[in-house]
Amino acid sequence: MVTGILDGMKWLGLDWDEGPGIGGPHAPYFQSERYDRHRAAAASLVAEGHAYYCYCSAERLRQERERAEARGEAWQYDRLCLRLPAERIAELEAAKTPRATRFRVPPGKTAFDDVVHGTIEFDGDHIEDFVIVRSDGHPIYHLSVVVDDIDMGITHIVRGDDHISNTPKHVLLFTALGAMLPVFAHVPLILGADRKRLSKRHGATSVMEYERQGYLRDALVNFLALLGWSPGEDREIMSRRELIDSFTLEGITGSNAVFDVGKLDWMNGQYIARMPLEQLTNAVVPLLVREGLWPAGAALDDWLLRLIELLRPRAKRLTDFVDQARPFLIETVEYEQQAITTHLNVPHLSDHVNALVQALREVVPFDEPHVEAAVRHTAEQRDIKAAPLIHATRVAVTGRTASPGLFEVLVLLGRERTVARLEQLAAFLSTQT
Repeated sequence: MVTGILDGMKWLGLDWDEGPGIGGPHAPYFQSERYDRHRAAAASLVAEGHAYYCYCSAERLRQERERAEARGEAWQYDRLCLRLPAERIAELEAAKTPRATRFRVPPGKTAFDDVVHGTIEFDGDHIEDFVIVRSDGHPIYHLSVVVDDIDMGITHIVRGDDHISNTPKHVLLFTALGAMLPVFAHVPLILGADRKRLSKRHGATSVMEYERQGYLRDALVNFLALLGWSPGEDREIMSRRELIDSFTLEGITGSNAVFDVGKLDWMNGQYIARMPLEQLTNAVVPLLVREGLWPAGAALDDWLLRLIELLRPRAKRLTDFVDQARPFLIETVEYEQQAITTHLNVPHLSDHVNALVQALREVVPFDEPHVEAAVRHTAEQRDIKAAPLIHATRVAVTGRTASPGLFEVLVLLGRERTVARLEQLAAFLSTQT
C-alpha cells in the first residue's frame, strides 16, 4: 500500500520535502518504527495524571456494552480502573495482568477552530476515556498521530470530514502533551455519482489505475484540486502553477464533492487538445507498443504525427488513441457487425465500390480535395447519392460506422492501402450475394 501511494504521488508530480525515500531531520517516517516513542509519551501521560492503566478484560467490556444496549443506552467506559485503590493496582501489576492505557478525558467542553467549518465544539461527557495503548502494547492511532505531529513540527492538519469526530481526542492529547495546537482544516469527502462515499465500486481504486486508463497527470491534478475547492471566476482549466498561486484553505467548501468521471474525461480531453503534438505522440506510443500496434524503439515519423493529430479531436483519454488508431496500423480490416448491417446493404454496392477503385487509381494528386471529388463524381456517374458510397468506403478502410473525416483518413492511408481495402470490401460483398 505504501509503495502504491508513493508511486501515485510521484506520477502526479507531487513531491515532498522530507519523508520516505528522501529522509530528513524527523526520521523515521513510519509509525511502526516509532512505537517506542509513542509508548514513552503514553507513560508520561500516566505519570502526569492525564492517563491511567485499564485492566478490564475484553469479556467484561463486552458484557457491559451488551447490558447498556439492552437498556437502549449508548455505552462508554465507566472508569472502573480509574477508581482502583493503589493496593489493588499493585496486585494486578505484580500478577502481570494485561493492561491497556486510557486517556483521562477532563470535564467540560473541547473546542477547536476549523478553517473550513469554523469553531467546532464537543461535550466531554460524550467522549469516553479512550484507549491510547492496547493491552498488547500496540499504540493506538490517536496517540501515534499526535506524537508524530508534535515531533515532526506539523503546523497544519488537512484531512477528510470523517476525521472531525477524532479531532477532539487529538486536541486533548496535544494539550496534555504541552504542545501548541496545529491549524485544522477538514475537507469535504469525495462521493461517487450515487452520492455515496467513493469506493472501488465506482471505478479506479488507485492513482496509478488512472494512468493505466489513459488520464494525463496534469489533468487529474487539475480535476482533483477542484473537488471541494473553487478559485472563483468559473475557472476550470488551470496549470499547476495557477492552482498553487490561487489555492487557500479558506476557499474550500463545506459540502461533499462528487467525483464525476464524465467531467474528468472532458477535462482530460481539454488537456489532450492543448498538448504539443510531439509530446502527445510520445505519450501515446507506449500504449501502441503495448498492444503490438507499433514497433518498440521506432522513431517518431511524420506519418504517425499526422495520425495522432487526426485522431486527437475524438480522444478523451490516451487509451482512445489505441482503439481509434487500430484500423490504421493493422493489415486486414475486420468489419463490425453494425457497420455491415447499417451500410453494406446497398443494391449493386460491389459494382459501385469497384468503380470507385478505378477512379481512385487515377486521382492526381492524392489529396483531400481530389479524393473527395473522385468519390462524389463516382456516385454521380453511378446514379446514386454520395452518402451510401461514403459510408461504404468508411467501412472498407476502418471497419466501423464512425471515424475522423473520411477524406482525411483516405489520404493518410494513401492510395495503395485505400485501394487494397476497397478491393477487400468488394470481394467481401461478392460473397454476401
